[in-house]
Amino acid sequence: MWSHRFFLLGLALTLFGAILHKREERRAAKVEQKHRILQIDLSRKRDRRILALFAFGAVGFLFLTALGSYETYQYTESVDFCGKRCHVPMEPQFVAAQRTAPAQVACVECHVGPGAAAYFKTKLNGVKQLYHTVLVDFDRPIYITDERRPAQEVCLECHWPKRYIGILDRTYQHYLSDEANTPFAVRLLLDVGGGDPSHGPVGGIHWHMSIVNKVEYIATDAHAETIPWVRVTDAQGQTTEYRTDDFKGDPSQHHIRRMDCLDCHSRPAHHVMPPNEAVDVAIAAGRIDANLPFAKAKVVAALTQPYTSKPEALQAIATSLRAAYPDAVQADPLIAEAEAIYRQNFFPEMKTDWRTHPNNVGHKDWNGCFRCHDGNHKTSDGKKTITASDCNSCHLILAQGTGEHLKKLNADGYAFFHIDSEFSDFSCAMCHTGGPQK
Repeated sequence: MWSHRFFLLGLALTLFGAILHKREERRAAKVEQKHRILQIDLSRKRDRRILALFAFGAVGFLFLTALGSYETYQYTESVDFCGKRCHVPMEPQFVAAQRTAPAQVACVECHVGPGAAAYFKTKLNGVKQLYHTVLVDFDRPIYITDERRPAQEVCLECHWPKRYIGILDRTYQHYLSDEANTPFAVRLLLDVGGGDPSHGPVGGIHWHMSIVNKVEYIATDAHAETIPWVRVTDAQGQTTEYRTDDFKGDPSQHHIRRMDCLDCHSRPAHHVMPPNEAVDVAIAAGRIDANLPFAKAKVVAALTQPYTSKPEALQAIATSLRAAYPDAVQADPLIAEAEAIYRQNFFPEMKTDWRTHPNNVGHKDWNGCFRCHDGNHKTSDGKKTITASDCNSCHLILAQGTGEHLKKLNADGYAFFHIDSEFSDFSCAMCHTGGPQK
């Protein structure tokens, strides 16, 4: 009886001991696994093979990472990326840039400064632009901000400011908006001059950028189209202030800007052509037949109607011109050129055309020079005035008109005349708006 009890007790203790032993083994295994150290034994073929595969994979991964990073960097710096991929709102600037002198210059050459810091800052700002692009809440039209790189940094990377350019011979070909599309050309000597006395006389248009003179101004609008106050500091340090009669404020209470390249060359790489200018170029190049009655007037009128989208505009332009010229032989090439002009210079979805981005080189379609040279900027004592309507200060008209008139050169210069009006002393932009004539 007792022997059976001792047998069962021994069996139970044996089973309990086996359980405790098993639990202890599992606990020890966990501790060993936790503290196990990777051991590579190169004497073992398997370890050598694993190590070789790991090294090959690591090198390949690093190579692909470096290559991918480099290619990504190069692509995000490309014109294709800036103009067409991520920056859809930049279509007007991208299209306009294809027809300007810096067309072969990458966007980043002007819009991104040198070095990693400038790249990082630009890409960080690009995240904000991407955010607004995804939400489609960006401005229409888009204007450059005050955060742009200074003109001295951008322009002087390619242009040498000390260069003396002197006088250039230029002929500007225009056509009237009459039935005969009457040609009217102006041939003149353009006095660009220079701004560095060590390379030539300081004078001409580039006098404004002279290193010995400093021109400052106050603009009362964001695009510097209205300038009521100007200050000039000459080589001797003497300052002269000019102001219009309606500027009564204290200049120190305003933001005073120093004149630089972009104050005149306001669209150096993204010029959106006015329709009058674009049609003049097309006629001169033979892409629009000057023998078609009222060709210029009708094309300009068709281009400048209010459209809400590009497809709507192209269809309306074709309909309008086909109604004016029923002969398909005449209408088809005219419509093709008019549509090409519209695609290159009108962007209704972005509310962008020549009117939204003034080009202040010259003074024909925008006030340009006449923002200051209007005869209304005077010193406080009234003794000095910024000259106005003194055409020969910057250019000398050698000939004007058409045919035989262009052969009658006058070394002393002609007074400018209008072939279709009697006006002689006024701001050109009062009538020449770039669109249909007033």
